[in-house]
Amino acid sequence: MLRIACTAIYPNLTDACEAAMLAVLAARVQRIPKQGCISIESSGAHWPCLLPQHGPGKKHERPIVLADWQRPILENHPGDFLRGLFHSDGCRVANRVTVRGRAYVYPRYMFVNESADIMRLCQWGLDLLGVDWRMNRRNSLSVARRGAVAALDRHVGPKS
Repeated sequence: MLRIACTAIYPNLTDACEAAMLAVLAARVQRIPKQGCISIESSGAHWPCLLPQHGPGKKHERPIVLADWQRPILENHPGDFLRGLFHSDGCRVANRVTVRGRAYVYPRYMFVNESADIMRLCQWGLDLLGVDWRMNRRNSLSVARRGAVAALDRHVGPKS
């Protein structure tokens, strides 16, 4: 069974999750409302074949490595891959800073994940698109340069 919990405040992401499951493998998808979220579920014996990274335990405590057949797909569609990463574990914010008494506000993307493997995959996807990024903490990546933010805007788009 594949189960994905989606926050209820982004109904378009829930719809996209269901559509993706139906497009890839699922014959039927169930939406199970829970407090603050909706669980999108599909039964099927072949989900582990498509998602070999899935396994028991916390994802940051086990290896997350692409299968050989997955790498060329992500190389050809890094924007779609990054959309999934940023919509699940990232955000776009208005960053506010004050320099020498003058306030500045600019858009910034942040991606936070405890899994070093997932963080490396995010960095790889950004590199494939030529998007400048930097690590601002061990588990947090920032995209703040104007051109880099514009590139992610084209590929990631808003959560809704």
